[in-house]
Amino acid sequence: MESEQAHDTELAALLARCSAGDREAFGAVFAHLYHDIRAIAARELRGERHATISPTALVNEAYLRMQALQQIRWQDRAHVLAMASRITRQTLVDGARRRRAEKRDGGEAVTLSDENLGGIDANHDALDVDRLLTELEGFDALAAHTVSLRVFGGMSIEEVAQHLDVSVSTVNRRWSAGKAWLVRELLRP
Repeated sequence: MESEQAHDTELAALLARCSAGDREAFGAVFAHLYHDIRAIAARELRGERHATISPTALVNEAYLRMQALQQIRWQDRAHVLAMASRITRQTLVDGARRRRAEKRDGGEAVTLSDENLGGIDANHDALDVDRLLTELEGFDALAAHTVSLRVFGGMSIEEVAQHLDVSVSTVNRRWSAGKAWLVRELLRP
């Protein structure tokens, strides 16, 4: 417990340095959270039939993209992990779009597994999931963010609630609604 508190204290100090403009501190933050971010990348890549990137390469790409975000005021562990989730998702979507553009017939689908969604055995195209989450965001932004953080970020209900600064019961409701809508849309012919 003490080492976990020391770890959290050290991370908070590093995040404060990042917010103050210390670019080297971000490398230390990333190193602190590397295993968590790599787990996010591995979770996103699990189930891809035609993966062209390894979890390590996806983490490296996320690091480069996150490091370039100088204007962000990093708040806490959940904030960094949420951003890592968003950026790894966007990296996969960008790669899928690039591969589709390279082939006249649209290329091969990049798929994502959906362990957190449940009830579906199939893998889903990253572009379709991204499109559906964008559509969901148009009429229920909180549900879309909740689903994204749970599915892509692997965050717990409590972590999502903390990150979004809402109650656990609100996250549970938005998770249920968003998940049900996304599953329905993914199963639609």
